[in-house]
Amino acid sequence: MTKKNPKPPEAPAPPEGLTREENKSVKERKRLRAAVVYEIIRHEGEAELARKFTALWWSALAAGISIGFSVLSQALLEARLHGLPGASVIADLGYCVGFLIVILARQQLFTENTLTAVLPIMVRKDWSGIWDVLRLWGIVLGGNLVGCFLFAAFLAYSGAFSQETQSAITEIGRHLMANTPSEMFVKGIMAGWLIAALVWMLPSAESTEIFIITLITYIIALGDFTHIIAGSVEAIYMWLVGEASLGQVAGGFFLPTLLGNVAGGTVLFAVVSYAQVREELEG
Repeated sequence: MTKKNPKPPEAPAPPEGLTREENKSVKERKRLRAAVVYEIIRHEGEAELARKFTALWWSALAAGISIGFSVLSQALLEARLHGLPGASVIADLGYCVGFLIVILARQQLFTENTLTAVLPIMVRKDWSGIWDVLRLWGIVLGGNLVGCFLFAAFLAYSGAFSQETQSAITEIGRHLMANTPSEMFVKGIMAGWLIAALVWMLPSAESTEIFIITLITYIIALGDFTHIIAGSVEAIYMWLVGEASLGQVAGGFFLPTLLGNVAGGTVLFAVVSYAQVREELEG
């Protein structure tokens, strides 16, 4: 005799003391399950993987320029607060500005795609889809870096800023380039994990997106964690003003930071996120 499938457990009955509107409020305030968050981000990833070259490129270029405002805002605060106790702690808030612009404007940032673009491939289990991810990464990273170069060139050559601000930008760049390649890599893992966590948190953020973006990116600045795109503005600037060689920028900053961000966002966070929802998705 064929066994009947057991009925799924019924949802608990709403308390009798609540009105219909109050019961509705309870349901609306329930946190999204991890599997739901995963599916939201996966669908976003599918959409990104399907976008045409030109759409991705211009969005990525805009993001590279926008992220430069993280460096500029931090430098402006450093210049204004110079000599005051705790000045650097306050100035680190400026680092959040570029990320707020990029994320809220829905521009393409490479480190977001270390999670978003990978989740669809994990569900499909179609390794040919890796090519789609590499295509997306290549376009977005290229566009981001061109935008970073344009912004760094503006900082270096425009003459639009005071000597105090220019000195602050240079000091920020020196602080970054003082890291060894191994430090760049390890700190890059931390930044990659935090950006992936930010992407994971946003579907549940509702009206608190600004607070969450500010909090996570402020931690990146406070911890001196290395971010491949924001850091590229600083590193390229240091090369343009003659404070770093192209080899130092490429081998000392770019490669180890890129690998660290991918390791933190894809190898660690994406894999762990999939592991926690795998049974629900396949059940």
